[in-house]
Amino acid sequence: MKLHRIETPGIGHFAYLLADGGEAAIVDPRRDVDEYLAVARQLGVRIRYVIETHRHEDFVMGSTHLAARTGARIVNGHHDLFGHGDLRLADGDSFELGSLHIAALHTPGHTPESTCFAVYRGEPSDDRDAWGVFTGDTLFFGDTGRTDLPDPERTVDNAELLYDMVHAKLAPLGEGTQVLPAHGPGSVCGSGMAELPWSTIARERQTNPVFTRSRHDFAAAKGRERLPRPPYFRAMEKVNLKGGLAPVRDPHDVALLSAELFAKAIDTQVCIDTREPEAYASAHIDQAYSVWLGGLPVFGGWIAESDTPIYLLTARDEDVETAFMHLSRIGIDGVQGALAGGFGTWRRSGRPMSKAGVMFPRELAERRADVQILDVREPDEFASGHIPEARQLYVGEVEATLSELELDERAPVVVTCGVGHRAGVAVSMLRRAGFADVRNLIGGMAAWTKLGLALDEGD
Repeated sequence: MKLHRIETPGIGHFAYLLADGGEAAIVDPRRDVDEYLAVARQLGVRIRYVIETHRHEDFVMGSTHLAARTGARIVNGHHDLFGHGDLRLADGDSFELGSLHIAALHTPGHTPESTCFAVYRGEPSDDRDAWGVFTGDTLFFGDTGRTDLPDPERTVDNAELLYDMVHAKLAPLGEGTQVLPAHGPGSVCGSGMAELPWSTIARERQTNPVFTRSRHDFAAAKGRERLPRPPYFRAMEKVNLKGGLAPVRDPHDVALLSAELFAKAIDTQVCIDTREPEAYASAHIDQAYSVWLGGLPVFGGWIAESDTPIYLLTARDEDVETAFMHLSRIGIDGVQGALAGGFGTWRRSGRPMSKAGVMFPRELAERRADVQILDVREPDEFASGHIPEARQLYVGEVEATLSELELDERAPVVVTCGVGHRAGVAVSMLRRAGFADVRNLIGGMAAWTKLGLALDEGD
C-alpha cells in the first residue's frame, strides 16, 4: 500500500493518492489534475476511483476531469448535495481497492453530505483498527470543520451533530487509525488547525477540542466562532454540485503586454498587483488592488467574480503562471493579460505611479493619538488583542462597508493585520476609495506584540 499527500498552495488543501496492487484512488482532487496523473504514472498505478468527502466550498473540484481522463469511477455519498457520482454509498457501504477495504461513514455537521472513508487492510474486524480515515472537513489536526456554512442560524446545532458523528463513527475506528483531513493550516474552512505532518485518533483524543471538551462546551465554542465567508464560497457550492468547471486553460495563453497596451487595458478593467505589500507601498499603479501572490487563492475571490476581466501586475514574468493558477482554482477565469517584464517595465516606461506608506510599531506607539488605526483581521483575532483605539473591519468587507467606520479621508490611516499582508490588501482598497494618506503597519500585530506594546482585549 502507498499513500501520497498532494497539497494545493494558498488554501491549505490536501488531496491524496492511495494505491494498492496496481490500483489507485484520488481523494478530493482540485480542478487542475495533471499533478495527480503524474504521481500515478511515477508509481505505475492506474487510477480506478475518485473519492469525494463532500462538496467543497473553497476550490473547484476536479473529479469530473480526472474521471474523464482516466476512466475512473467517482465515489461519494448518497446525499443529493454531492451531485454526480458513479458509486453512491450509503452509510456503512464499502468497496475494494486492491486488497484494501474502504467504508463510507456519513458524518454530517460541517455540511449535510459530509462523508468520511475508513480504510482497512482486508475485511474490517472488531479487534483491529482501521488503517486510516479520510475525514474531509469533519476532523482536522487539532480542530474540526466550521459548522456555520449550511446555515449560520444553526451553527451550534450543526456543531452538536458533528460532535456526535466524530464520537460515534470516527473514535471507534481505533487509536492507531491515521487521520487524513482535506485541509491544514491556512484553510478558511476552519480555524486553529495544528501544524502537523500526520496524526492519529489517539493524538486527536489528547489535543482536539472535539475530544477534550464536553458536547455542550464544544458546540458553544463553535457558536462563538466568527469566521469570514468569502463570496466565492456560494459560487463553488453551485459549481461543484454540477461537476465543476471546464478544464483550466493553459496559463501560457495569457498575453504578456507592453506598457502601452497594459495601460489602455487597465484604464477600464481590474488590475491586481501581486507583489509584496512593501513593494506596493513604495510605488504602484493608481487604482490597482494589492494582493500578494500567495494570498490570491483567498483574497482574489473577495475582489473579482468568475468572469471579471483581470490584468496582472507581477514582480516578474514567472509569477504570471502562479497567479493564474491560484485564481483558476477558485473559479476565477477572467485573467486577460499581464505586464511583460513585471513592474520593472512600468517603472522604466515613465508612466504615472502612486505611493502609499508604511509605519513601524514603535513609531505608531508614539503617534497613536495622531492617526486613525484600522485592524483588518478577523473578529476573533481582534478580540484576542488589539492596539488601543483601533477599529476593526475584516479586510474582505472593507470596500462594501467602509462607510460604517466613518473614517476621515483627509487624516492619516494606519492599517494593521497579523504581519502586513492582509493590511496591504486593505491599503489598496482605501487608496481606491480616495484616502490620501494610508500606511501599512509593517510587522503587524506580530511585531507589535513582540515589542510588548500596549494591547486591549475584547470587541
